[in-house]
Amino acid sequence: MRHRSLHRCCGCVLAALLLSLTHGARAEAAERVSATAPSPAAMGEYRRKLEEYTLARGKYEAEADAYWGSIADKRKLRRAKRRNNQDIVLGDYVLTQPPVYSGPPKPVDPSAPPEEAPPRKYVPVVADFLRAAAKEFNFVPQQPRSEMEYKRAYAKAASAAGLTKEQAVRIYAFESGGDGAYDVQAGLEQPKPGALGYNQLLATNSVELMAEKGDQFIRTLSAKAAGLPEEAKKTLQRKLAVLKSMIAFCRSVPDTWSAHDKLANTSKGLGIHALNLDLDVGPLLQTQKLLDSVVFARAQGYGAVLSAAELEMMNLTGDGNGLDILTMPLAWRERVPTSNFFQPGGYERNPIAGRSGVVSKLIAATNAVMDQESKLQGAKDLAAVFPK
Repeated sequence: MRHRSLHRCCGCVLAALLLSLTHGARAEAAERVSATAPSPAAMGEYRRKLEEYTLARGKYEAEADAYWGSIADKRKLRRAKRRNNQDIVLGDYVLTQPPVYSGPPKPVDPSAPPEEAPPRKYVPVVADFLRAAAKEFNFVPQQPRSEMEYKRAYAKAASAAGLTKEQAVRIYAFESGGDGAYDVQAGLEQPKPGALGYNQLLATNSVELMAEKGDQFIRTLSAKAAGLPEEAKKTLQRKLAVLKSMIAFCRSVPDTWSAHDKLANTSKGLGIHALNLDLDVGPLLQTQKLLDSVVFARAQGYGAVLSAAELEMMNLTGDGNGLDILTMPLAWRERVPTSNFFQPGGYERNPIAGRSGVVSKLIAATNAVMDQESKLQGAKDLAAVFPK
């Protein structure tokens, strides 16, 4: 009996001690909250600033929506006029610059806990493309033994396609920084497969090109295989069998950018992007992206040889918008804002377009970059191996 009483007594003391500690912890926590809680005056100031911000932001967004809506409407109007062989006039473009938010910044709620930055979405890199190609297609790209080997293959493919040395070298300089390698990958801060190679193809470009030009690539490489020694021929023929399965996958959806974009973000799509690293296929893919723009311009009746900067306009803004720029009278280029040729998101992500303001300055800025980057060794090396 005495033992049980002592046990109960000790239990009561322990419980009281724990309760005391709990109360103490609660009091300490309450004291901390009280010390950090914003004052009524601070909350009042926050609400006043939030109201100012909300009004200013709402006004700006209404103006921006109206502006970009007008951009889209006039773009549709110009396309309709071209289809009907009607003349396009200066008034068919928006001639004012996009609105810029200049109101107060969004205030921080003093009563809210500190916000943690959301984790950055992982962006696939070259190692992921190679891993996906091996897993999905049992394919390992034939990577060059040196950068010059890839440059020779690219120069040969570009020349055979009818691209000029000036076009190939200056666009390489602009897109890859003048000294970029065949596997250089830009745009790693963007939450989508990064652009890759001399002409910075997205994974979506790779999928689309295989869907639309796959048969052409097969014919080109089959002709190459026919002239090779027996062992090399068998190796290339095995590669052709893989390409055919890749082409079938790329054609499993409608031939639209959105459908190809969904495929590009799958494991198989990333595996197809690895083709840019292959010595046989990569140069064909990189070249075809530029050639498609040249062919589009010719089909629309633009027969002049495109300068590298003009070809880059088509690469930068899309073929339709690029042709719009090319066919514009020179005097208009001084007045037409670059925003006419972008979607809002694309315009915001392209600082050179915003800084340039108007078309003439965008082309001049592009040429200036090409001039500078063409002086680097990578661009000089490409120029040196380009067929005469």
